[in-house]
Amino acid sequence: MKLSARNQIKGKVVAVTKGQTTAHVRIDIGHGVIVTSSITNEAVDELGLKVGDAAIAVIKASDVMVAK
Repeated sequence: MKLSARNQIKGKVVAVTKGQTTAHVRIDIGHGVIVTSSITNEAVDELGLKVGDAAIAVIKASDVMVAK
């Protein structure tokens, strides 16, 4: 699958926690860094996401904020 988003980070699913309608998917992208995504339960089911799966965190943002 090709996407226009340039920020595609490969990793491994380390947790999938479903709520009422939304799930939190945690992806280990290496060096102790975890990216957490909030997606629908339906998306989790359609993708068949489970712990141990290879996954890609796709980050698309129109703004990047910096704080110090």
